[in-house]
Amino acid sequence: MNNNMTRDKNIGLNLRRLLVLGSAALALLPLAARAAYPEQPINMIVAYGPGGGTDIIARVIVPYLEKYLGDGARITVLNRPGAGGAIGFSALAAAPADGYTIGFVNTPNLLTLPIERKTAFSWQSFDLLGSIVDDPGDFAVPADSPVKTLKDLIAHAKAHPGTVTVGTTGVGSDDHLALLSFERAAGVKMNHIPFKGGAEVLAALAGKQIAVGAINVGEVLQAVKGGTPLRHLGQMSVNRTALAPDVPTFREQGLDIVLASLRSIAAPKGLPPAVREKLAVAVEKAAADPKFQAQAASYFAPLRYMPPARLEADMREAEAQFRQLWKEIPWTDK
Repeated sequence: MNNNMTRDKNIGLNLRRLLVLGSAALALLPLAARAAYPEQPINMIVAYGPGGGTDIIARVIVPYLEKYLGDGARITVLNRPGAGGAIGFSALAAAPADGYTIGFVNTPNLLTLPIERKTAFSWQSFDLLGSIVDDPGDFAVPADSPVKTLKDLIAHAKAHPGTVTVGTTGVGSDDHLALLSFERAAGVKMNHIPFKGGAEVLAALAGKQIAVGAINVGEVLQAVKGGTPLRHLGQMSVNRTALAPDVPTFREQGLDIVLASLRSIAAPKGLPPAVREKLAVAVEKAAADPKFQAQAASYFAPLRYMPPARLEADMREAEAQFRQLWKEIPWTDK
């Protein structure tokens, strides 16, 4: 009898020990899984077409992100262009928050699209991982265009109201807002032609399907380097960017317009903290890598890194500004 009781007691103790050990192992399992991240390929969504400024910087930074993520990380760029970025942003917001889908988010598009219409995302739909590029807006024309300055463009637009074609990367984009700001400041009306990305705008400009391209400084510089004969009319920065020191600003030409495309890396909201931290650190290290900076400069990408907390504050402030702008000059083509 006593032997049976002793045996039962020992079995109970052993079961309790196994349960304790099993619980400890289960508690440690998520940590081990997170430590092993990434265990599978990562997709990077770009909300614009191949060959544009965002696509180029995405492909340039990928090897450096892989380097600093370590563990044999592999990242594939997926282009999801259309609707001014809404298609790609929606796809990114809807992806699982597991660290295996990241992407570029562009402002002001990320902020203006939810202001102008109902969308499946807002900037709060994402874990922000850091900004990479801040590319000033630019008006460009074919090199043989009779329009050589913004003053010439204003005169031409006044002589041909509503007919001078201007290509942008979509309704509500920084380029479109720049066009609307130009129309208001100059007292003119242009013919807006939206495209799916900077590469399409440049192709239309090179083919003289449009008279003016409202895009970004880096994209124009890259196109010129590639052999497309274009002329800058002005850049929308506070001061002349070091990449284009000979291009006058809009302010220098009497138009108080400052706009840029801020390109940042983000992931769906709700990443595991350890995964979010690993991605954010990789973004910071990649942005600071001298080889990446040199390669980005060769593509005329104006770099500007902001850490997640500062980027979030910037988004919050910019959103308030664009909501106020919407009240003053709604930017939809209605």
